[in-house]
Amino acid sequence: MALHLKNISKYYENSREPVLQNINLTIQSGEFVSIVGVSGCGKSTLLNLIAGLEKPTGGEILLDNAPVTGPGADRVVMFQEHGLYPWLNVIENVKFGMMLAGLSKKEQETRALYYLDMVHLTEYRDYPIHQISGGMRQRTALARALALDAKLLLMDEPFSALDKQTSNHLREELQRIWMETGKTILFITHSVEEAVFLSDRIVILSPTKRSVSDIISVALPRPRHVYAQEFVDLRHRILEEVRGEKI
Repeated sequence: MALHLKNISKYYENSREPVLQNINLTIQSGEFVSIVGVSGCGKSTLLNLIAGLEKPTGGEILLDNAPVTGPGADRVVMFQEHGLYPWLNVIENVKFGMMLAGLSKKEQETRALYYLDMVHLTEYRDYPIHQISGGMRQRTALARALALDAKLLLMDEPFSALDKQTSNHLREELQRIWMETGKTILFITHSVEEAVFLSDRIVILSPTKRSVSDIISVALPRPRHVYAQEFVDLRHRILEEVRGEKI
């Protein structure tokens, strides 16, 4: 699988300034790529374009050489808000997308239990959503996304609404899951530390150019440790670059 963005631009109606322009990016199968940048630089817009929730004004998005023209089963999105259904319990929420996709009840059950075990929620499978914590709700949402077995997992600041301790725990879980599954992940975040912790490559978006200002490879061994000197040095370098892109 490969995702190709070719000269992508995005303008909104009645606006002279682009949200994005001349975006060129390739993501290979199994890569974990994060996009960082200050607020308003177009991170979430870019993810929405790849998800097919919005259409680019110009350019082309290809997934496995097929044009992205709208939402599709080959891409699944996990947003900041978990989007779980409060009238369904944990396992029913994980099954919901698979039910819509037409999978058999047996396959739904098998996949749901497999991914609930992966996110350490098996014992909470029958809990109502209101009875589990915010972090557990995001883990439920992650299990639901993984269970759809899409080619590309798009994550839009999924941990930003959580407290620091919970967020740190979930990114460790996500790193473990990514290493186990080899999923292709595009991750939007405000946190440079989070990006360095998780990513193979980090894409920096410029709010002035409305385009990619740099792509940085992260060659640190996994699992990563935020207090290691090489981690701190890289985090500082990227943070300074992001700050330098402020308007």
